[in-house]
Amino acid sequence: MPEYEPQSIEAKWQKVWDEQGAFRAVTDPARPKYYVLEMLPYPSGTLHMGHMRNYTIGDAVARFKRMQGFNVLHPIGWDSFGLPAENAAIQRGTAPRDWTNANIEELKRACRRFGFSYDWDREISTCEPEYYRWNQWFFLRMFERGLAYRKKSKVNWCPKCQTVLANEQVVEGGCWRHEDTPVEAREIEQWFLKTTAYSDELLDDIAQLEGGWPERVLLMQRNWIGKSRGAKVKFAVDGLAGAGIEVFTTRIDTIYGATAVIVAPEHPLLAQLLAGAEQGTVAQLNRLRQQSVREADLATAEKEGVFTGRYAVNLFNGEKLPIWAANFVLLGYGTGAVMCVPAHDQRDFEFCRKYDLPVRVVVQNPESSLVAEEMGEAYTDYGRSVNSGPYSNLSSGDAIEKMIADAVARGFGEARIIFRLKDWGISRQRYWGTPIPFVHCASCGVVPVPDDQLPVLLPMNVQLTGMGESPLARVPEFVNTTCPKCGKRARRETDTMDTFMDSSWYFYRYADPRNDKAPFDPAVVNYWFPIDQYIGGIVHAILHLMYSRFFCKVMRDLGLVTHDEPVKRLFCQGTVLKGGTAMSKSKGNVVAAMEMAEKVGCDAARLYTLFSAPPEKDMEWSEKDVEGCSRFLHRVFRLLEKHAGGLRSARAAGATLDLAAASEKEKALLRKAHQTLKRVTHDLEIRWHFNSSIALLMELVNEIHAAEPLERDARPEVIKEVFQMLALMLAPYTPHLSEELWEMLGNAGGLGKVRWPAYSEDLAREEQHEVVIQVNGRVRGRMFVESGLGEEELVARAIADPKAAPFVNGKRIVKRIVVPDKLVNIVVAG
Repeated sequence: MPEYEPQSIEAKWQKVWDEQGAFRAVTDPARPKYYVLEMLPYPSGTLHMGHMRNYTIGDAVARFKRMQGFNVLHPIGWDSFGLPAENAAIQRGTAPRDWTNANIEELKRACRRFGFSYDWDREISTCEPEYYRWNQWFFLRMFERGLAYRKKSKVNWCPKCQTVLANEQVVEGGCWRHEDTPVEAREIEQWFLKTTAYSDELLDDIAQLEGGWPERVLLMQRNWIGKSRGAKVKFAVDGLAGAGIEVFTTRIDTIYGATAVIVAPEHPLLAQLLAGAEQGTVAQLNRLRQQSVREADLATAEKEGVFTGRYAVNLFNGEKLPIWAANFVLLGYGTGAVMCVPAHDQRDFEFCRKYDLPVRVVVQNPESSLVAEEMGEAYTDYGRSVNSGPYSNLSSGDAIEKMIADAVARGFGEARIIFRLKDWGISRQRYWGTPIPFVHCASCGVVPVPDDQLPVLLPMNVQLTGMGESPLARVPEFVNTTCPKCGKRARRETDTMDTFMDSSWYFYRYADPRNDKAPFDPAVVNYWFPIDQYIGGIVHAILHLMYSRFFCKVMRDLGLVTHDEPVKRLFCQGTVLKGGTAMSKSKGNVVAAMEMAEKVGCDAARLYTLFSAPPEKDMEWSEKDVEGCSRFLHRVFRLLEKHAGGLRSARAAGATLDLAAASEKEKALLRKAHQTLKRVTHDLEIRWHFNSSIALLMELVNEIHAAEPLERDARPEVIKEVFQMLALMLAPYTPHLSEELWEMLGNAGGLGKVRWPAYSEDLAREEQHEVVIQVNGRVRGRMFVESGLGEEELVARAIADPKAAPFVNGKRIVKRIVVPDKLVNIVVAG
């Protein structure tokens, strides 16, 4: 009997697919479309199995949807600009383009080896002029609409390298090249995109994504936009007539608990506040200004401050409060100043404990009385106002309402809404990115490059040292140009664009990748969009998705698209772990994809990736389990090879089978096949529990084996029907083997035009059991389920039960007790 040789089978069918153009997508309004996409990969080197999980999930969905009759668009490309290529050039003396393109070839080789069903005709690479030309075009359109502008902004500066550092190049406050050199904060002129112009839309349109995006991603998006309703309140400055410090607060009810006013180290009023101050105070402030504290690190960063020697006046009660400057207050958020209320804000609490500033309780906890001297942390909830003059004894909500009204009436406050979302700084003082299409002219100022001069090409063979000014500034043939407005000598902009510009709209280019007249044809995009299913890691839940949503709204306002949101459904896969940590080249714990393909075949590697855990969960890599999946595929091959000779000429039973005339063995085999098909269809279409589907297919194979000899009491047409159903159900997971099995059974032409089979409701009907649902030991519901349902599925259904769900939602599940077919007890905390 021939052995299963995955490598030769996989090569055979990949050749067939290429010859057939099996995955080529064609715009066809007569057919229902399905656009499935994995997030744009960065070509940093060879692919490992941590990467492959994402692509394997997407490919399973793409293949299933094709079999359902959808016109599927499943493209691939490369996020090929970026800092790693520049660093590689510095460290290895390799040109960024050469390093990038060599890596792309490696990634393509691995993707092709795994047989992913990409439409390679639509491949894009963002470092190519035919792509980044349109980055420049979009930037100019935004400039025309007032959405692109320049302003001074802080950057990380290494005084030894004399250059700007990316956030990831700052290691524990020092430069990545020489950590003994502290990184400073400097202000330079930079380009920004006005994402804040769409703050309300970005927040409100999250409602369109509910039910299609993971709730935790929507929460992260909401929090990042950060709409806050509160008040802007003015504090007078003692001794400076007419001067004032404005703060924004959502908790004006705590203002009587303010024991200081704290401003950002760059606050414009500091020049007046420090006039005549001691040299030591000015030196301390300058040191604070040089520190680089990212907003993401504010909660954990060591809080440092400087007392200015001046006092602010709380206009509610006339109390004088010391004015400090501190590193945890940012000029770009709110007003660049805060009232320091240590009893009711944790950062203020930590700051005041460090600098021995008083702590005063002004909101009392209704459950246990707060004593300032005994507090170990701030009390931040609502309660009842105390020590707050005429507002004492009011609830927090009532106090907020009344105090805002009084501040407005007395002329030192107003109700205000602010957003945490900031404008997007896109300037990068690097080489390997999209050139910004502007010139600097002594006569005309900053002038946009005309559309007919795009793209502004990135020069090749630039010397990269990582030191000094932007690399492009040292290339005279790039820098020196003429002003498009007056024709005089001018200098090109030498900053390049943030690479998020590349990845914020790339999925639109896939729809029309060779268009040289426009970014894309709106009619073509209107057919394919929105994306039906987007797949990628939770790490991209904020910036990439936020910028993509912003780009979509700008495109809509430019008349290029008609939808508000680019992605209908989003799925965030879990991480692949090895040794308890995420696979990473830097940790040395990767399993190379090509190594797996050569060892067990890519179908076995794909199957294991989908079988080892639900796709949204992290999975621990196990060589033993990979081998188990390989053995299963060998077993399937041997099973069909054993019977295929007698089945090639048989006609599969299909819907014409007369069940009344079927033997008990035939009924049992068909019943199991259709029950499996029903569940697998449901798992692929709705739940994405691929692991459960694969377990069911393994059960089906076990039952077929248990029915041997199949020829006894089972007709060839029934056996062929069951085997064909098995081959088709395996197709999204192990496409090469499925094609081979299909051919072994006497079918010609491959699976390219074969539809996903339909199950018979009569044959798929399963024995039902009543399962009791308990939460913390108390009965909260009952449900009827099919016999033999797995633990994961039982728990998932129990949690979703409408009667039990209210007792589980929002709580942490600490334990699950499952008695198959009888009981699910969910133990929750919180």
